[in-house]
Parts: sequence; structure tokens; C-alpha cells
Amino acid sequence: MIDLVVVGGGPVGLMTAIHAQLGGLDVTVVESRRGPIDKACGEGLMPDALSRLHAVGVDPVGQDFYGIRYIAKDKVAQARFRSGPGRGVRRVTLHAALLERAHELGVVFRTERVDSIVQGSDWIDVGGLRSRYLVGADGLHSSVRRILGLGEVVAGGQRFGIRQHFGITPWSDLVEVYWLDDSEIYVTPVSSESVGVAVLGRSVLNLDSAIARVPELAARLESVPRVSELRGAGPLLQKVSTRSNGRTLLVGDASGYIDALTGEGLRLGFAEAQAAVEAILAGEPERYERDWQKVTRSYRLMTGGLLWASSRRGLRPLIVPAAHALPRVFNRIVDSLAA
Repeated sequence: MIDLVVVGGGPVGLMTAIHAQLGGLDVTVVESRRGPIDKACGEGLMPDALSRLHAVGVDPVGQDFYGIRYIAKDKVAQARFRSGPGRGVRRVTLHAALLERAHELGVVFRTERVDSIVQGSDWIDVGGLRSRYLVGADGLHSSVRRILGLGEVVAGGQRFGIRQHFGITPWSDLVEVYWLDDSEIYVTPVSSESVGVAVLGRSVLNLDSAIARVPELAARLESVPRVSELRGAGPLLQKVSTRSNGRTLLVGDASGYIDALTGEGLRLGFAEAQAAVEAILAGEPERYERDWQKVTRSYRLMTGGLLWASSRRGLRPLIVPAAHALPRVFNRIVDSLAA
């Protein structure tokens, strides 16, 4: 019997496996797809996420950025990180770097789909593979969460995201966020020769239509080649009843998700991965729920509040002007996202 099965071989699942292997556990990662796997995400690693990668010996190639700029018509609010740079990294590049490190440490991989999970008093069986613990790191639509019945039905309108890359030299060393009436456009430098453009919103999303609504962005990207496939993700909001169930722990998007508004997904996922492994090493999986609540508290408050305000017609147009008028407050908010 092995120590840990990680279901999900994306960045957060691999970070979990790396922490566990470094902690002396015998780890197997189960993933139905062979990596590196591409998916729609903003691809901006906040400074804390980057430092967490460095701490486990991973340094993905990308383009450093130094803060956030919000843009809405004639108002601009920007803040630079005080804790060092973040980094824009193509999803496949990040995945490849984590895979290399996991293989280097001796993590075992199995390419298969998980259809059954059975928990005993001191073991858990994952599709015939018996282990002491299971970590579900299999994303927004987690099969582990579904099989164990830990998800909750989400009522009301949902938000989605789409993303594509353009072959152009980044024109800013900041992540730019363009606020439209019903959606946001994120532009992230991911290399010296390309930027990622992502759109988040509730309506049916069309990348070209969104870009066309921002004349200065449309002018920059006119006739610029697309250097990746268009990809989408969602629905984004995922409610979960608990993150710790017997010998199973949920991390990353599988553990619950609000929105990508603040770009904290990987930062949180990496922190959750470490917290889950620490709980397993201590033989106290039940404490992970408390640790998860602590790790995600600021994200849940800030992202939930911003999402609520941005969904109100009377408040949404005031968000960027307020950030522009209160630069110290905006700087503190950005620093909290980076740390």
C-alpha cells in the first residue's frame, strides 16, 4: 500500500505530489491525459506563487511582470508589487517544468480515469489502487468531488472564461485588466514575444468582439498572429460542502472556486497543496479544512466582494474610478493579492 494517490496531474496536483515526495511519502499521480496539458487560464503567477515554485526547485521560463493595471475608459489605476515580480508563464510551460521536477523526485504516474473510490478505516481504494490517503486535484469539474458527493448545486447565472495568445512583444511590464460593462479582458505578458489575452464574463463570450470594444487594444492586436488555440473554461463558481472527507482531501479548483477576477488561482492552489501534505504528514487530515479556511480567507472575502460589486449595474462602473481615486487602498489590495 502506498502513502498517497493524487488524482489530477495539473500544476496543483503536481505541486501536491512534489511536496509529498519531498516529505518522504510514496506518491502516485493518476491522470487520464498525458501532459503537458493546456487549458484556459490567465497564466499570471503572483509573486507568492512564484516563490512557492522556487522553494520546491521549479523555475518556469516566462516573462516577469511587476504589478496590475486596471483600465476603464478614461480612468486608470495601477499598482506595483512590493514583494518582487510575478511571472507570466504559458500553462504548458509551467506544466512541463512541474512534470520534470516530479519525475526527477521519483513520483509515479498512471494514465487512467478514476471511476470508483472506496474508503476504509485506514486505507482508501482509488480504482483498484490502495493508498493511505487521497488528494483530489482534478479541477473545476472534479470527479473525486462528484464521486464522494461533496459538491453543491450552484443556482443563478455563471461566469466563464476564454483565452488565446498573440505573437507580439509585450508593451507593458504590468498585467492589464480592461473593465467592460459586462466582462473583463486580461492581458498578461507570457514571453518576450507573446501575450495571453483572456476574457471573463457571464454572457456568451467572443474574444474578437471583446477586443473590438477596446479601441487601443484592438489597434495593438490588429493583424497580429494568433499563436495558440482558443480555449475556454467554466462555469467558474464551484461550491463544496467540505474539503476533508475521511482520508480524502481536495485542493485547487476541486476544493471550491469563486472566480478568476483577482488572478489568485495558482497561488491558492499551491498553498493548499502544501497545507494538505502537512496535514497528511501529521496524520491529521481532518485539520486540513481549518487550514484551507485560513489559506483562502482573504481570497474569499476580496473576490466575493469584488464579484458582487461588479455584478451590480450601479456599482460596476465605479470600481476602476474608485481605485484611481484611492491609490493607497488599491496598492494595499494588490499587495495582498501578491503575498
